[in-house]
Amino acid sequence: MIAERATLVSDLHASAARTALRWLVALFFLAGGITHLYAPDKFVLITPDWVPMARDVILASGVFEIFASIALLTRSWRKAAGIALALYTLAVWPANIKQAVEGIDVPPIPNSWWYHGPRLALQPVIVWMALYAGEVINWPWRKQR
Repeated sequence: MIAERATLVSDLHASAARTALRWLVALFFLAGGITHLYAPDKFVLITPDWVPMARDVILASGVFEIFASIALLTRSWRKAAGIALALYTLAVWPANIKQAVEGIDVPPIPNSWWYHGPRLALQPVIVWMALYAGEVINWPWRKQR
């Protein structure tokens, strides 16, 4: 009885934490999407040269981020949105690498390895956050059987 109650409380805490993270991730990508539409030229600066029609890609990615962040908050689209946002995060990693390696200054973002280092290192964490918020994975909090 006590163990069952403890498991129930633990499950409720995990559910609340996942919901809070889902909202945080959705707001993060929503802000990113709006910024892509509001200031696309700043993103064009860091877009790798091999990306065709960079400005159009930036605008399309802004629209994608907005829709995917909203979809993440819906029960029926949650998993698809989590996967899509995780893949999107991987897709923009080359732009982050280009900005860091080439030292491209994009105010108000600091052009320093104190910024670029953590940003690049946290990219896999953002992938995990999208997948966890989208209920695609439970790692590292698997339910005990």
